[in-house]
Amino acid sequence: MMTVLPDHDGFHKALKQLIHAHLARRLIVAAFYIPLLGSSADAAKASDKTSDPAGVWLTQSGDARVKIHRCGSALCGRVVWLKEPTDKATGKAQLDDKNADPAQRTRPVMGISLFINMQPAGPKKWAGRIYNADDGKTYESSVTLVSSGTLNVRGCMGTLCAGEDWTR
Repeated sequence: MMTVLPDHDGFHKALKQLIHAHLARRLIVAAFYIPLLGSSADAAKASDKTSDPAGVWLTQSGDARVKIHRCGSALCGRVVWLKEPTDKATGKAQLDDKNADPAQRTRPVMGISLFINMQPAGPKKWAGRIYNADDGKTYESSVTLVSSGTLNVRGCMGTLCAGEDWTR
């Protein structure tokens, strides 16, 4: 049996139809995947949140909020809200009056940087020191992102350690 090839014009017409059908299939497939790409971008953002502690965190006692952000490879954390921003005795802003350094005792607690050299120490974990305005002391510390909504903050003095969970 012999195959008959279309004439020159017929060949071009058949080729155009074949190309058109192929492109149409590709467009349909692309139209299906474009919404999925948006979902993966959203998933990537959600994934970032599960591994990035940046944001505002409420302390376990609920008396302060700390804004955490990246500062180079380290984490920085600054007091941005206090449940009781004014000292009841003086009627003025809460001061860092328990600080071991007398020169620091007149600074407001609001705005104090709590994290000192908090460097990466593993997946979702940072280690350095933390300042505690409640007693004016600095402690060896670690910060671990337990979940997107929970940050475990631990402070140690020698072998004695204590921690609390902060929430977004």
